[in-house]
Amino acid sequence: MSESSTFDLPISGMTCASCAGRVERALSKVAGVNSVSVNLANERAHLELNGQVDPQILVDAVRRAGYEAEVRPVEPSAEVQRQRLDHERLALVLAILLALPLVLPMLLQPLGVHWMLPAWVQFALATPVQFIFGARFYVAAFKAVRAGAGNMDLLVALGTSAGYGLSLYEWASARPGSLPHLYFEASAVVIALVLLGKYLESRAKRQTASAIRALEALRPERAIQVVDGQERDVAISALRLNDLVLVKPGERFPVDGEVLQGQSHADEALISGESLPVPKQPGDKVTGGAINGEGRLLVRTQALGAETVLARIIRLVEDAQAAKAPIQKLVDKVSQVFVPVVLVLALATLVGWWWYGAPLEVAVINAVAVLVIACPCALGLATPTAIMAGTGVAARHGILIKDAEALERAHEVDTVVFDKTGTLTSGTPRIVHFSALEGNEDTLLQWAGALQRGSEHPLAKAVLDACGERDLSVPDINDSQSLTGRGIAGSLDGRRLALGNRRLLEERGLDPGTLAESAQAWESEGRTLSWLIEQAPTPRVLGLFAFGDSLKPGALAAVQALVKRHIASHLLTGDNQGSARVVAQALGIANVHAEVLPADKSAIVQQLKDRSVVAMVGDGINDAPALAAADIGIAMGGGTDVAMHAAGITLMRGDPRLVPAALDISRKTYAKIRQNLFWAFVYNLIGIPLAAFGLLNPVLAGAAMALSSVSVVSNALLLKFWRPEPLEDKR
Repeated sequence: MSESSTFDLPISGMTCASCAGRVERALSKVAGVNSVSVNLANERAHLELNGQVDPQILVDAVRRAGYEAEVRPVEPSAEVQRQRLDHERLALVLAILLALPLVLPMLLQPLGVHWMLPAWVQFALATPVQFIFGARFYVAAFKAVRAGAGNMDLLVALGTSAGYGLSLYEWASARPGSLPHLYFEASAVVIALVLLGKYLESRAKRQTASAIRALEALRPERAIQVVDGQERDVAISALRLNDLVLVKPGERFPVDGEVLQGQSHADEALISGESLPVPKQPGDKVTGGAINGEGRLLVRTQALGAETVLARIIRLVEDAQAAKAPIQKLVDKVSQVFVPVVLVLALATLVGWWWYGAPLEVAVINAVAVLVIACPCALGLATPTAIMAGTGVAARHGILIKDAEALERAHEVDTVVFDKTGTLTSGTPRIVHFSALEGNEDTLLQWAGALQRGSEHPLAKAVLDACGERDLSVPDINDSQSLTGRGIAGSLDGRRLALGNRRLLEERGLDPGTLAESAQAWESEGRTLSWLIEQAPTPRVLGLFAFGDSLKPGALAAVQALVKRHIASHLLTGDNQGSARVVAQALGIANVHAEVLPADKSAIVQQLKDRSVVAMVGDGINDAPALAAADIGIAMGGGTDVAMHAAGITLMRGDPRLVPAALDISRKTYAKIRQNLFWAFVYNLIGIPLAAFGLLNPVLAGAAMALSSVSVVSNALLLKFWRPEPLEDKR
């Protein structure tokens, strides 16, 4: 079987939804292309290929359709992009300066000033606008016609040429000495307005891609490599895995790696959305692109180039922005027939007015207005600009939306299924209860800490962490001895102490006394118990510790936020009923599925999907089938790569509060898509009849058309101001 692959092809020359549709159809006919998605906003074609396809064949197909493509594009720098925008602005300013004197008499007429430029002056002003600044429309229209299709440029070229040609005819046929009624101003102003719309559109589209540019700007170009104790400045490309890199205070980490020496903090805000600096010490992981704080760190390189976290984030965001939401299929169907239908309507307007008895010039002007207002720019930009803005702002806050389908389905979610360990809980044990039968609790904790000092066992770390939280000193233990399958023993200040499980207690024949009732209650919660006993000089029970998984900060706030949005929460875990019930009660989750095998998790999700739209939240390999089975899979940051691959949304931080935030930005983005499509259709549904019935002149039609594109893109850009709702645990 042939190996499938993906390929992104930059396209230039597209101006509307019809253009994007035509490029898609041209590429889909190439042998070996499984699917094509063309994004008008970022001017790229995303192709799913079946086996190897010569990129030059794809480029040739695009060119035959009337557009340009490059096999190995050089991504334009910010300076080149700025120069292009400056060139567009200069052309726009000159076009407006030439068109303004033409429209001035029309603006002064309501004030009682009746003044008209001589015909030759109007001709001199309008001609450069029509054929120099409007040349782009003729070139693109010619390519479209040659490819047997129509687009926005064809409508603009036909409309303005008709107005310009009618003016030449009226001027040539006028009697000597008379002042003919000319329409040079309509054609010139329409071109100036379309150029204004395209300029504002270009500026806005650059802003929708700002998230990608901000992430790419995080990549340092050089690093300080340490070889045999010597420091040398090298290019990032010269580094290899396991190289040592020195990162000074205030510098960006050039690679993903592990801290070997030094202590500091890292600002990871632009990568994970974490607003507070994260402590870093030997053994901790660091991410390329984050900013080092106050200390010098020696880092061992663990990932380079395309394998770094930052590169994967950029790739995910680019893929999401290139993807096409299912709702876009409706737009594609409309755009395929839109331009031909508009041409028929314009012709019908011309014939209808002429047949009705109107002068030919009136019929032509009304037909021109139909052609001008119907340009489908807004229709093509409605969906991709919203997706680009929404996925961009989400990435800035640590939410990676991998595909547009996940973005669209997320607004319908009414059920969220949480995995327990590592998702709602920290996944590391801590002391949740302890009680002293002999002595006070602090002394009990110090003795237990002394026994556990030096041990790598997770329960030992929990005891020592509890000592640290209470600022308790941990004394030294003597004659430490491991009791296989039971616990650990040692001598302290003349006492022989032991810390272990119930088996140790039973073998020593000790009575737990009043702690028996606590032990039974804590065991029913699914807790792991450890007994602290004195073996000599007086054998007795000193105390009891219960270990359990702790709730993550924000877990309660996340569930409460979902309740507020009328979204049901389920807990799905392989753990025992007791521990699952404790977590569910603490969080207010009524629906608990405990002791579920990994293979059965997806079956439960499938059952819930029969009556709900389900989002599954998990972080482990055993969650991957359930993440894939859900309508929306949400992988927690810090989880396995398998889970992140199976999910449609990845949270860069293991913070449960990002779950309602992800659903919120998805809902807001989908709302923007619907608003944009509504306005794009409304402009045409209202504007075309008004133009056809002579209630809209070409100048107003051009203004309305330009406004439609700008309003759609500007509405999408409002998503850039989105911020996750601040949530705090409130019991």
